[in-house]
Amino acid sequence: MLYHLFNWLESLGHIPGAGLMNYLSFRAMLAAVISMFIAFFVGKKIIALLRRKQIGEDIRDLGLEGQMQKKGTPTMGGVIIILAILTGVLLFCDLTNVYVILLQGMSAKMKLILQFGLGLVIALSVCISPDIHSDNLVTTIPFVKAHELDYSWLSPFKGQLGVYCSWGIYMAMIIIVILGCSNGTNLTDGMDGLASGTSAIVGVAIGVMAWLSGDALNSAYLNIMYIPGSGEVAIYMSAFVGALLGFLWYNTFPAQVFMGDTGSLTIGGVIGVSAVLIRKELLLPVLCGIFLMESLSVIIQRTHFKRTKKKYGEGRRVFLMAPLHHHFQKKGVPEPRIVTRFWIVGIILAVSTLALLKIR
Repeated sequence: MLYHLFNWLESLGHIPGAGLMNYLSFRAMLAAVISMFIAFFVGKKIIALLRRKQIGEDIRDLGLEGQMQKKGTPTMGGVIIILAILTGVLLFCDLTNVYVILLQGMSAKMKLILQFGLGLVIALSVCISPDIHSDNLVTTIPFVKAHELDYSWLSPFKGQLGVYCSWGIYMAMIIIVILGCSNGTNLTDGMDGLASGTSAIVGVAIGVMAWLSGDALNSAYLNIMYIPGSGEVAIYMSAFVGALLGFLWYNTFPAQVFMGDTGSLTIGGVIGVSAVLIRKELLLPVLCGIFLMESLSVIIQRTHFKRTKKKYGEGRRVFLMAPLHHHFQKKGVPEPRIVTRFWIVGIILAVSTLALLKIR
């Protein structure tokens, strides 16, 4: 709203400071700071409200150190994150930008069917919207000279049938990315500060890539895909990171509030959608390596358990406990140390992802 207000003031004449809102960097910084302060100050009141309403975490005893001390800690803290993000976005984003509109379409209470529905809506929007980047089937991929992949290359058919097949492959990829990110973040949300801190790191990397892709000079210098209008995604991600940092104040060990499904599914969805919109979805296995490892640990554990139970009559485990962070906890590593080390790995993965933009 402030963005549109300042644009209107600038159109009236030479009003000092009105042109500042035309700078993505200025709006991104303001969005991050405002969202962080909203999460910080409003979060305290929301936590108190959740305590009064006795909306606390119901803990199932899994034999983990310090687990039962978390019983009664308020959940649904994702409301804090969502409120903070919306404040920053509504104030400083261009609300007519198609990328912002698609990101605002996120729902806070999605399960598998709703996630699939969201992925389908985003996929259709990306494929048919006239405001989306014209090379609709082209995305970014590392290790190749042109640094781009055209999904039409993956179609086994030619002609019009090949075109439909290419669109189908791309839409399926979008749905898989959104489902994977949402559920990967949800599985990672099992320790104080783990999902929020890791997601903030991912958000910074996506924001940087969105800013670079939305600037003609920077994208030409780095020889990466230029996506007009995607700079607004950088502002959205600034609000996203600011909100997570403000929430992290209360979510670090020992946590005063948990984000719950309300927060984790929404966060994962935002990451997936934003990556798709800036055509960086194929970089997510590296950037979101923490989420990927957590998800794979659960898949491997369940698959191995079922197979060995069928074969030997008794289920056997690969990990002491899944998701992966609980495996280390079972080995006696303190929770704060696990979280900090996962953050460090997340930073390394984020830097590596940005480096991939230049590796050909």
